[in-house]
Amino acid sequence: MRDYYEILGVARDADADTIKKAYRKLALQYHPDRNNGSKEAEEKFKEATEAYEVLRDPEKRAAYDRFGHAGVKGGAAGPGFGGFDFADALEIFMRDFGGFGGLEELFGSRGSGRRGGRGSRKGADAQVRVPLTLEEVASGTRKSIRIQVLDPCGSCGGSGAEGGAAAVVCPTCGGAGEVRRVQRSFLGQLVSVTPCPNCGGDGRYIEKTCGTCGGEGLERRERVLEVEVPPGVSTGDYITLRGQGHSGARGGPKGDVIVVIEVEEDPRFVREGANLIHELPITYTQAVLGGEVEVPTVGGTARLKIPAGTQSGRLLRLRERGLPHLHGGGRGDMIVRVVVWVPTSLKPEEEALLRELARVESRPPKAAKREEDRSFWSKVREAITG
Repeated sequence: MRDYYEILGVARDADADTIKKAYRKLALQYHPDRNNGSKEAEEKFKEATEAYEVLRDPEKRAAYDRFGHAGVKGGAAGPGFGGFDFADALEIFMRDFGGFGGLEELFGSRGSGRRGGRGSRKGADAQVRVPLTLEEVASGTRKSIRIQVLDPCGSCGGSGAEGGAAAVVCPTCGGAGEVRRVQRSFLGQLVSVTPCPNCGGDGRYIEKTCGTCGGEGLERRERVLEVEVPPGVSTGDYITLRGQGHSGARGGPKGDVIVVIEVEEDPRFVREGANLIHELPITYTQAVLGGEVEVPTVGGTARLKIPAGTQSGRLLRLRERGLPHLHGGGRGDMIVRVVVWVPTSLKPEEEALLRELARVESRPPKAAKREEDRSFWSKVREAITG
């Protein structure tokens, strides 16, 4: 799933007005009434509306900024984006379109307003992956990360011009950073706006570029950053370090650093959200007679009581010995799957005892449905849900 900020083409620190304007631009561009029912345009219209519905809401945006798509539970409108359809997108568009200047703008009769030159641009975001152990997930941790980022050029001070000289107003666009073309059609007047080919949309023009950075005003440097990772994160969650990314060209503000979490596998456990599943081999006598055994937990061990007559495949629960819930509210459980271990070779005295046991032991009921006949994951679901 694409990043919502990328979909709308806005910076991660964009204000509400900027987000609304960006959505308006895309909504008008891909509205079905302007694209003859194009399925591609319909999908882009729906995608832009989905992004807008999350980023316009402060609470949803905060959750998305911290935890990505998982933070908004897969949806922002109606029953969630699993059920977010084109009708939902149209309803949202019509709900907020009055604030965009009226429906006449949809058909191009008003065109677009004049925009000033963009000048300096915000830097790009940088992404880094951070591996974590289950122990670090359980307790939370602080990580130092090394990252290569673009910083202002030391020779020109970030201006991009030789000797740090100031840029001049672009003669092609007059500093607007864009060129406009007006067309008339049966739908009305349509105005297309494209970046100026001479200055690349900056509105200003460097007459002599810096020999060190080639006019970009940027140099690559290594930086060490600190990031606080909360307990309970999962692979794919991410943390945003605002203003720590690449510097913008010609004095523009810095982008963000996106720290993506990767939780390393632990051979002792299978993770299901905040719950952990551990497979525990026990002997035949432990299964029949019961007893206490030691089982591993994240960061230690715990004592587990094996009831007498435990069947192979039975699930036992250690409450709150799993991982913390990401948004608070306690910890998950550890589910222990008991498996009766069958030896592949016997000592003579063991074989003799077992043969004597075989002579006197009870036989299982023929019609009994064995516990292990049920699927493992159905039993796990029952154990987790209580």
